[in-house]
Amino acid sequence: MNDGAHPIGSSEMSPSECWDLLAASTVGRVGFRYTDTIKVLPVNYILAGQTVVIRTSPTGVLSTIAADDDVAFEVDYHNATSGAGWSVLMSGTVEVMTQQQIDELRHGKRVVPWAGGDRSLHLRFTAKTIEGRRVLRRR
Repeated sequence: MNDGAHPIGSSEMSPSECWDLLAASTVGRVGFRYTDTIKVLPVNYILAGQTVVIRTSPTGVLSTIAADDDVAFEVDYHNATSGAGWSVLMSGTVEVMTQQQIDELRHGKRVVPWAGGDRSLHLRFTAKTIEGRRVLRRR
């Protein structure tokens, strides 16, 4: 049933709507070039202002994206019962966070990775572009 808030079909979201949805989630995907292929890996994250913070292994694949200026970050949601969903896609840059930046995070939020092992490398994704879409199928 369509309550009128979002039309049936697909509609673009404003950047503000995208940021609100990103703040409500904790799992996303990072897409990047790795050797001769494209990798897309799930990550836990938090939003710190309008940057995405993830923790990863200092020796893992994601550690190679630090200082990369061509990275994607995506978060989505769907409800199979209602037929509603949304997706937010950003492109931007990634940098290693300084200890001071990490300490400032501890006053508020902390990324808690689901993956085990050493996840001491904090990366900050800064968006150059952000776009989002809502979908609602007719029931």
